[in-house]
Amino acid sequence: MAAPGDDGRTAGERIARIIADLDDWRGATLAEVRALVAEAVPDVVEEIKWVKPSNPAGVPTWSHHGIICTGEVYKARVKVTFMDGAALDDPGGLFNASLGGGTRRAIDVHEGDAIDAGAFKALVWAAAGLGEAEQRG
Repeated sequence: MAAPGDDGRTAGERIARIIADLDDWRGATLAEVRALVAEAVPDVVEEIKWVKPSNPAGVPTWSHHGIICTGEVYKARVKVTFMDGAALDDPGGLFNASLGGGTRRAIDVHEGDAIDAGAFKALVWAAAGLGEAEQRG
């Protein structure tokens, strides 16, 4: 269950507002990411993290026994960061950013890019499985 934000809205409602306020391809991309995450892990928990003066809306975050991924919006890209991405197999070759880090991996989606839904959902599913294994460990 998502916790209410400072304004009384749930994280899911706040994410929906972020998407609605992005009246361009970035909103559509973030909405697609959100839908694919929910398809891959139906009981995913939506959260808003890292709320700060420079980003008062915060960062949409999807969790399942730990953070699976985040969706950050920039001027020229939507960045989907997988917290344990370095430990995931990526046979679809989706990871194209943050490749030098020891733990995280990201997918930068630019205007006009298509997301390979099957490969993306496989990454989400695997990331959720890693979180479950850590929880049991």
